[in-house]
Amino acid sequence: MEQKPARVRILDAAHQLMLTIGLARATTKEIARAAGCSEAALYKHFASKEELFVVVLRERLPRLNPLLARLTTDPATGERTVEENLTEIARQAALFYAQSFPIAASLYAEPRLKRRHDEAMRELGTGPHLPIRGLAGYLRSEQTAGRVRPGADTYAAASLLLGACAQRAFAYDATEEGRPPQSLDDFAVSVARTVLSGIEA
Repeated sequence: MEQKPARVRILDAAHQLMLTIGLARATTKEIARAAGCSEAALYKHFASKEELFVVVLRERLPRLNPLLARLTTDPATGERTVEENLTEIARQAALFYAQSFPIAASLYAEPRLKRRHDEAMRELGTGPHLPIRGLAGYLRSEQTAGRVRPGADTYAAASLLLGACAQRAFAYDATEEGRPPQSLDDFAVSVARTVLSGIEA
């Protein structure tokens, strides 16, 4: 059986280690070892662990930012309702946060590492604020199209929807059931309708 290319093996190893031991503890040395390559080979493909983390988010997790970019560029006015679009966004966001939260959570236990990581994210032009900006941008395009109420606070609406999706990722582990009270699909519909009720034209 042919071995996967080094870049793919590195991403697979990084994703697995970040999920199991967290971003803070997943060193480039451990990632390279798990990928079956040298640390020097890892750095041929990725400039830093932070860049590797960003690529794992982009290529291994549910695609949230491309969805938001597509909807902002072409909200499909008249073809799909705002509720349908918000439901799709909520579903993807809930999946994204469920997979990214366990990876990044370990950073919050180490303030110096978190600061270094935040600086690297700024340098790479990315970060957890981008989905909020992207969703607010989509809602503004719907405002222009007349499907969101003039004067509605699109940033607050985006923060509420994505905040609910992020909260779902970790809020229910301690319950007896160990899972959210609604299925993912029911949750996405409910959150989309609730947010839309406050901003709909």
